[in-house]
Parts: sequence; structure tokens; C-alpha cells
Amino acid sequence: MTEKETYLMAIDMLCCHLGLSKEEAQKQLGIHSSADLETQILETQEALMGLNQ
Repeated sequence: MTEKETYLMAIDMLCCHLGLSKEEAQKQLGIHSSADLETQILETQEALMGLNQ
């Protein structure tokens, strides 16, 4: 299951109750597109291994 599917109920609640757009709700929850998420994961892994300066 993707991260966005995991947070679908939270996104719906933010959209309905606070009037946020889907993108705004995802931003509030810290959810990014898959490509952005993959990039962040790779950068974090590299930093933890000391490969990133």
C-alpha cells in the first residue's frame, strides 16, 4: 500500500472539514509525490552511510 493510500482518510478529513485542497492536505501531512519521496529516502540513506557531504 502506498503512503498516500495509508493517509487517504486523513486527507479526506482535512479536505472536508477544513476546506483544504487535496494538495494542501497532503502538504499538511508531509506527503509528497512518489518521486520526491524516493529522492528523500535516497538522500537520507546516503547521509546515514556518510556518502553525502
